Amino acid sequence: MEHSNKTEVFRQGMIIFIFLAVLTALEFFVAVAVGAVVLLAIIAVVKVALVMYYYMHIYKLNTKDEQLDRHSYEYKLNTRRLGLWLFLLSDTFVFGGLFVSRFNLLGLTRPDLNQLLGLTVTSVLLLSSFFMNRAEASMEHGDRKGFIIGIVATLILGVGFLAGVLGVEWPNAIRAGVTPSASAAGAIFFMMTGMHAFHVLTGVIFLSIVLRNGSRGIYSPEKHWGVEAAAIYWHFVDVVWIFFYPALYLIGKLI
Repeated sequence: MEHSNKTEVFRQGMIIFIFLAVLTALEFFVAVAVGAVVLLAIIAVVKVALVMYYYMHIYKLNTKDEQLDRHSYEYKLNTRRLGLWLFLLSDTFVFGGLFVSRFNLLGLTRPDLNQLLGLTVTSVLLLSSFFMNRAEASMEHGDRKGFIIGIVATLILGVGFLAGVLGVEWPNAIRAGVTPSASAAGAIFFMMTGMHAFHVLTGVIFLSIVLRNGSRGIYSPEKHWGVEAAAIYWHFVDVVWIFFYPALYLIGKLI
């Protein structure tokens, strides 16, 4: 039964990941060939819905805890989940403000950024979320090796995303004259990517701690809140970029 459940979890994850990859490719094609803002928005919403459906585990917040002992692990788990989601909700307002500011300042124009690089770092981040999900599912089923492989892959891809944005895209933008002091486009670009990169960096640190704890045998299939929290946070950062990517790279005419 356990093997069957694990296989089903992996199968569903593969299906979701394939859909996300196809939608990302479609999003890129629509932006380059058609430029339809409404269609791009619809694709972004569908991608977020897929991530929310499979990755975010909102259904776990519905666990009934009226009969739970307030000192039990199950009761503390529910309150921790609620606390994390309230934190992410508050963080959503920060990212939402940046998203709205982008359109308020730039309208339907956008800075001239490296399209191939934007697609690459987006694909890297989506792939990292897939491996993060595999790591969490492996821990839930007591597969420590699978957990470690998933976490390490997520860390590598997360660092790769940071290298692409901070190490390649930022210098390219500066050389092209897109700087915070030069224009509103430069200011909003660096603010959006900088704030997101900070959260990715925080996630990398978080995952490093979870990897260390998991390697020491601190987590078990019954008790692994640290892994679950890291997964939720990482997928949240992924969802934010799903909106930021088209807003910065695809929507609007070049300035």
